[in-house]
Amino acid sequence: MGEIPVPRGYRFAAVAAEFKRKDKLDLALIVSETRAAAAGVFTTNLFKAAPVLQCIETLEVLPTARAIVANSGQANACTGDEGRVNCRLTLEMITELLGCDMVELLPASTGVIGQHLKLDKWRAAMPALRESLGKAGPIDFAKAIMTTDKFPKIGWRRIEIGGKGVRLMGMAKGAGMICPDMATMLGFVICDAEVDPLWWRDAVRRAVDQSFNRITVDGDTSTNDCVLALANGASGVNVCACDAVDGADKLEEALTDLCQSLAYMIVEDAEGGTKVMRISVVGAADGLQAELAARAVGHSPLVKTAMFGKDANWGRIVAALGRSGAQFDPDAVSVAIGNVTIFDKGRPVAGDMDALLAPMMRKQDVNIAVSLGQGPGEYVLLASDLTHEYVSINADYRT
Repeated sequence: MGEIPVPRGYRFAAVAAEFKRKDKLDLALIVSETRAAAAGVFTTNLFKAAPVLQCIETLEVLPTARAIVANSGQANACTGDEGRVNCRLTLEMITELLGCDMVELLPASTGVIGQHLKLDKWRAAMPALRESLGKAGPIDFAKAIMTTDKFPKIGWRRIEIGGKGVRLMGMAKGAGMICPDMATMLGFVICDAEVDPLWWRDAVRRAVDQSFNRITVDGDTSTNDCVLALANGASGVNVCACDAVDGADKLEEALTDLCQSLAYMIVEDAEGGTKVMRISVVGAADGLQAELAARAVGHSPLVKTAMFGKDANWGRIVAALGRSGAQFDPDAVSVAIGNVTIFDKGRPVAGDMDALLAPMMRKQDVNIAVSLGQGPGEYVLLASDLTHEYVSINADYRT
């Protein structure tokens, strides 16, 4: 794999604070050497966790941040005023460690909803966290935010803007309770370009809309979901001031591509999942109609269990489209799995489709293409299948 191109001007820390299990990394930092343009996109769930509320409050006031503080094993969600106070108390501990202001820190947490932070364990972990700073790496950070994840999710991109190199890196967690806007997922992006903070926030939101907000595992949106992004300028490349007129476009393209890669990993790692469905809807009256259709297919337990069973049951796909709320003429609809059209102009295609599609259904990636025959609207959604293991994992999540 070679050396990982870590964006310049960042340090990492990761320790086992024993929030849930011994000897598991569960508390981590990303620290920028200088103030970095900061952006955040957050869950739409009305029960927003204390760290989410803290980040929203901070980003409404300041365009920059110095560090991201993340923990697993304790969600600090639905914990009321005490949860907000505890969140700030943990940030005060980090400010003493880093020598910065509390408002320069962006917290993120994941774990069981309703459990309070274990402040004694936070305090006990501070010396080790200080010792780890600069010695840990991004993979350690990615491991520290895992819960039911089977593998750490990390990616990077290198681009040239104005003849100079710019690096981006992303880390994410998530395997279940996934249906953004947004879902039990945390995403973190760091970049060493200098950017306009307002542009950065818009670019991050657009990238999230094209990636993390286009995945589903189980249709559940959690309380803690967030994507936080920093850009600190350590590369010496000022994207908005450089001679390359397409500099901002190149950076946003790389950012979006990176987020899409991380989003794919989340669906690939779906709790118990064996399939990644790429559901592509075209020919809708508009984008919203296409999204309704795609999400109905991706959320359908019957479609998902058929995929797990390697059963090309097009009837379940068509039924999901029909109840999606999207407006279309049923006689204009076509459906293909892989490159094989199995339903055309409202009618099944003749032939032994099960035999023809059997090799495709054995693959991890299954493409489902839908044409509604109404207009220019289109949408792409990544979705997992639904398995016995998913039920087992979530039935035993707290035990």
